[in-house]
Amino acid sequence: MGLLVWNGAQAAAGKEVPVLSASHVEKGTNPGPYNSDPPTSGQHYASEFEAGFFNEADLTSLPAYPEGYLVHNLEHGYVIFWYNCAVLDEAGCEQLKTGIRDVMEEFDGVKLIAFPRASLQVPLVMTSWGRLQEFGAFDAGQARRFVRANRYRAPEPAAP
Repeated sequence: MGLLVWNGAQAAAGKEVPVLSASHVEKGTNPGPYNSDPPTSGQHYASEFEAGFFNEADLTSLPAYPEGYLVHNLEHGYVIFWYNCAVLDEAGCEQLKTGIRDVMEEFDGVKLIAFPRASLQVPLVMTSWGRLQEFGAFDAGQARRFVRANRYRAPEPAAP
Protein backbone atom coordinates (compact mmCIF):
# COMPACT_ATOMS: atom_id res chain seq x y z
CA MET A 1 0.00 0.00 0.00
CA GLY A 2 2.85 2.38 0.80
CA LEU A 3 4.20 2.01 -2.74
CA LEU A 4 0.81 2.91 -4.19
CA VAL A 5 0.59 6.07 -2.07
CA TRP A 6 4.19 7.08 -2.87
CA ASN A 7 3.66 6.44 -6.58
CA GLY A 8 0.57 8.64 -6.55
CA ALA A 9 2.58 11.56 -5.15
CA GLN A 10 5.41 11.19 -7.69
CA ALA A 11 5.13 12.82 -11.13
CA ALA A 12 4.54 10.41 -13.99
CA ALA A 13 7.31 9.89 -16.54
CA GLY A 14 7.08 10.00 -20.32
CA LYS A 15 4.68 11.73 -22.66
CA GLU A 16 1.01 11.81 -21.70
CA VAL A 17 -1.31 10.09 -24.20
CA PRO A 18 -5.07 10.70 -23.93
CA VAL A 19 -6.71 7.70 -22.25
CA LEU A 20 -9.23 5.78 -24.36
CA SER A 21 -12.22 3.75 -23.21
CA ALA A 22 -11.13 0.72 -21.19
CA SER A 23 -14.04 -1.49 -22.18
CA HIS A 24 -13.62 -5.22 -22.72
CA VAL A 25 -14.02 -6.77 -26.15
CA GLU A 26 -14.38 -10.42 -27.16
CA LYS A 27 -11.10 -12.35 -27.46
CA GLY A 28 -9.97 -12.78 -31.03
CA THR A 29 -11.55 -9.58 -32.25
CA ASN A 30 -9.37 -6.61 -33.14
CA PRO A 31 -9.37 -4.46 -29.97
CA GLY A 32 -8.04 -1.36 -31.78
CA PRO A 33 -7.65 1.16 -33.15
CA TYR A 34 -5.43 2.83 -30.60
CA ASN A 35 -4.28 6.44 -30.45
CA SER A 36 -0.60 5.57 -30.04
CA ASP A 37 1.86 2.96 -31.29
CA PRO A 38 2.32 1.05 -29.10
CA PRO A 39 -0.98 1.44 -27.23
CA THR A 40 -1.17 3.00 -23.78
CA SER A 41 -4.91 2.46 -23.14
CA GLY A 42 -8.07 1.43 -24.93
CA GLN A 43 -10.32 -1.53 -25.50
CA HIS A 44 -8.86 -4.86 -24.48
CA TYR A 45 -9.61 -8.46 -23.55
CA ALA A 46 -10.73 -9.57 -20.10
CA SER A 47 -7.46 -11.48 -19.56
CA GLU A 48 -3.80 -10.53 -19.65
CA PHE A 49 -0.35 -11.98 -20.31
CA GLU A 50 2.00 -13.16 -17.58
CA ALA A 51 4.84 -10.83 -16.62
CA GLY A 52 8.13 -11.62 -18.34
CA PHE A 53 10.32 -11.23 -21.40
CA PHE A 54 8.83 -12.25 -24.75
CA ASN A 55 11.18 -12.92 -27.67
CA GLU A 56 10.37 -12.61 -31.36
CA ALA A 57 10.14 -16.42 -31.62
CA ASP A 58 7.37 -16.40 -29.00
CA LEU A 59 5.03 -14.46 -31.29
CA THR A 60 4.08 -17.48 -33.39
CA SER A 61 2.69 -19.31 -30.35
CA LEU A 62 0.66 -16.35 -29.06
CA PRO A 63 -2.97 -15.60 -29.92
CA ALA A 64 -3.89 -12.96 -32.49
CA TYR A 65 -3.98 -9.33 -31.36
CA PRO A 66 -1.58 -9.50 -28.40
CA GLU A 67 -2.35 -5.82 -27.75
CA GLY A 68 -5.72 -6.90 -26.40
CA TYR A 69 -3.99 -8.75 -23.57
CA LEU A 70 -1.17 -6.25 -23.08
CA VAL A 71 -3.50 -3.25 -22.72
CA HIS A 72 -5.23 -5.20 -19.95
CA ASN A 73 -1.82 -5.54 -18.30
CA LEU A 74 -1.41 -1.76 -18.55
CA GLU A 75 -4.81 -1.28 -16.90
CA HIS A 76 -3.46 -3.38 -14.00
CA GLY A 77 -0.46 -1.09 -13.51
CA TYR A 78 2.14 -2.85 -15.65
CA VAL A 79 4.97 -1.20 -17.54
CA ILE A 80 5.77 -2.65 -20.96
CA PHE A 81 9.14 -2.47 -22.74
CA TRP A 82 8.19 -2.68 -26.44
CA TYR A 83 11.32 -3.30 -28.50
CA ASN A 84 12.25 -3.59 -32.19
CA CYS A 85 15.55 -5.29 -32.96
CA ALA A 86 15.05 -4.79 -36.71
CA VAL A 87 16.33 -1.21 -36.34
CA LEU A 88 19.58 -2.49 -34.74
CA ASP A 89 22.44 -4.77 -35.73
CA GLU A 90 22.75 -8.14 -33.97
CA ALA A 91 25.12 -6.86 -31.27
CA GLY A 92 22.90 -3.83 -30.63
CA CYS A 93 19.86 -6.09 -30.31
CA GLU A 94 21.59 -8.30 -27.74
CA GLN A 95 22.73 -5.23 -25.78
CA LEU A 96 19.18 -3.86 -25.79
CA LYS A 97 17.67 -7.14 -24.62
CA THR A 98 20.31 -7.51 -21.90
CA GLY A 99 19.67 -3.95 -20.71
CA ILE A 100 15.92 -4.50 -20.59
CA ARG A 101 16.34 -7.80 -18.71
CA ASP A 102 18.71 -6.17 -16.22
CA VAL A 103 16.23 -3.39 -15.43
CA MET A 104 13.39 -5.90 -15.15
CA GLU A 105 15.44 -7.98 -12.72
CA GLU A 106 16.18 -4.92 -10.57
CA PHE A 107 12.42 -4.71 -9.97
CA ASP A 108 12.07 -8.50 -9.59
CA GLY A 109 10.05 -8.57 -12.83
CA VAL A 110 6.93 -7.48 -10.95
CA LYS A 111 4.32 -6.03 -13.31
CA LEU A 112 6.90 -5.78 -16.12
CA ILE A 113 6.73 -7.16 -19.64
CA ALA A 114 9.14 -6.92 -22.57
CA PHE A 115 7.46 -7.47 -25.92
CA PRO A 116 8.70 -7.25 -29.54
CA ARG A 117 6.93 -4.78 -31.84
CA ALA A 118 7.98 -4.52 -35.48
CA SER A 119 6.11 -1.27 -36.15
CA LEU A 120 8.42 0.81 -33.93
CA GLN A 121 10.74 3.31 -35.61
CA VAL A 122 13.06 3.33 -32.56
CA PRO A 123 14.62 0.40 -30.67
CA LEU A 124 12.52 0.83 -27.53
CA VAL A 125 9.28 2.42 -26.37
CA MET A 126 8.12 2.05 -22.79
CA THR A 127 4.45 2.37 -21.93
CA SER A 128 2.23 2.48 -18.90
CA TRP A 129 -1.43 3.48 -18.62
CA GLY A 130 -1.69 6.74 -20.60
CA ARG A 131 2.09 7.28 -20.79
CA LEU A 132 4.72 6.60 -23.46
CA GLN A 133 8.46 7.18 -23.69
CA GLU A 134 10.56 6.57 -26.81
CA PHE A 135 14.24 5.64 -26.66
CA GLY A 136 16.54 6.21 -29.65
CA ALA A 137 19.14 4.32 -27.59
CA PHE A 138 18.70 2.32 -24.41
CA ASP A 139 19.26 4.30 -21.21
CA ALA A 140 19.02 2.17 -18.07
CA GLY A 141 18.60 5.20 -15.81
CA GLN A 142 15.70 6.55 -17.85
CA ALA A 143 14.12 3.08 -17.99
CA ARG A 144 14.36 2.75 -14.19
CA ARG A 145 12.82 6.20 -13.71
CA PHE A 146 9.92 5.26 -16.01
CA VAL A 147 9.27 2.06 -14.03
CA ARG A 148 9.50 3.80 -10.65
CA ALA A 149 7.23 6.67 -11.70
CA ASN A 150 4.61 4.75 -13.69
CA ARG A 151 4.31 1.18 -12.45
CA TYR A 152 1.01 0.77 -10.53
CA ARG A 153 -0.25 4.12 -11.92
CA ALA A 154 -3.40 2.74 -13.55
CA PRO A 155 -7.13 2.22 -13.00
CA GLU A 156 -6.68 -1.20 -11.34
CA PRO A 157 -3.18 -1.19 -9.79
CA ALA A 158 -3.96 -3.84 -7.15
CA ALA A 159 -5.15 -6.40 -9.74
CA PRO A 160 -2.69 -9.22 -10.50
